[in-house]
Amino acid sequence: MEERKLDYNTERERMSMPEYGRNVLNMVESLRGIEDRQKRNEQAKAIVRVMEILNPQVHSVEDWEHKLWDHLFAIAGYDLDVDSPYPIPSKEDRQVPPMRIPLRTKAIKATHYGRNIESIIDLIASEPEGELKNTMLRRLAFYMRQQYLIWNKDSVEDSTIFHDIEVLSGERIKVPEGLSISRLPQDGNYNRPGLNMSEFRKPFMRKPMFRKNKRR
Repeated sequence: MEERKLDYNTERERMSMPEYGRNVLNMVESLRGIEDRQKRNEQAKAIVRVMEILNPQVHSVEDWEHKLWDHLFAIAGYDLDVDSPYPIPSKEDRQVPPMRIPLRTKAIKATHYGRNIESIIDLIASEPEGELKNTMLRRLAFYMRQQYLIWNKDSVEDSTIFHDIEVLSGERIKVPEGLSISRLPQDGNYNRPGLNMSEFRKPFMRKPMFRKNKRR
């Protein structure tokens, strides 16, 4: 019996834009064999139309038709002799490395509170003394206590939270005496995220709407 070798995609020519599929690649390659330039241009427009159908989300991009023509030349390896309605891209244009996004290297002072808490504390520190600032401090402390209970103990004193605020602010904030955090619900669950999820599901479990009739 004649032995047939399976044709795997991993053994085929690597596609520069696999999102359009190998059939589009084959259509692009077939353009090279069309000697009539007018016919070749017509076929190129038809392939761009197929690419548009296969990639409808491209319509959300500004100047999407220009983008499709760029993709056509990218699939052809930037070696395609057709008349494009847009400037023909070069291989060097696509090889430009993306712009590096600067990452924050400043260490978080209290990881269980998070970096955003520090930004909020900086904002409150810049506020003038008064009832508005005290209200902001009270609400911030309420949230920080929730975060503290998630990752640490089952209870925490208000003085501990207020002390943390003063330390994280670099002593720019002095919590007024007599300021307190409003009470948390007694039935609140402050477990770590992902733990004891079955406890959260219990209240939402529905009872069967119909009961099976018992045999008499």
